[in-house]
Amino acid sequence: MSARNNALLLEQLNTIAEGLSATFAPFCEVVVHDLQNPEHAILAIHNNLSGREVGEPSTEMGLARIASPEFPAIVANYANQLADGRPVKSTSIGIKDEDGNYVAALCMNVDMTLFRGMQSALAQFTQLASNAVQETIEPAGAQALRARIDHFAARLATTPRALKAAERKQLMAELRDSGLLEVKKSMDLIAQQLGVSRASVYLYAKE
Repeated sequence: MSARNNALLLEQLNTIAEGLSATFAPFCEVVVHDLQNPEHAILAIHNNLSGREVGEPSTEMGLARIASPEFPAIVANYANQLADGRPVKSTSIGIKDEDGNYVAALCMNVDMTLFRGMQSALAQFTQLASNAVQETIEPAGAQALRARIDHFAARLATTPRALKAAERKQLMAELRDSGLLEVKKSMDLIAQQLGVSRASVYLYAKE
């Protein structure tokens, strides 16, 4: 395939990626990889959740595709993880040229925190008490703090990183009232979960 044809293919693939990202925002990152240039494979990132940048090298899967045309064209719904620990569900689609060699890939990474928060909320809603009196003790520590943030965002049908400034202030008030701001390194954990600076978290907490 000619260089011009490859360029057109990548351009069209990027258009598809942009459309997918707009449809599944804010919880789906869509990445276009140029496998002809593995050292700078990332051609575009839409709805960036991973913090990667255009021009970064190919992933292990991209290198595997480059090495073997027999590598599966579609690897769907495999577990992955972002740098800050958030779980994601990923799907990678390889694109071949007319000679049967992989020249590009389209990858989707879905942030699962919103859906797990909704799953937890639904499980709690449908739970039936077996006794007249039931007491629930919430676990302490970082896990409880992250869970509370996820649940807060799920109530608003969004993700922690997509919360608006007013919603972040409301979140901080709820965390303060529940005592979760007393968790060790709570401000660092909150900043990481919201994708903002530590200074911003302190600002939201004061207002």
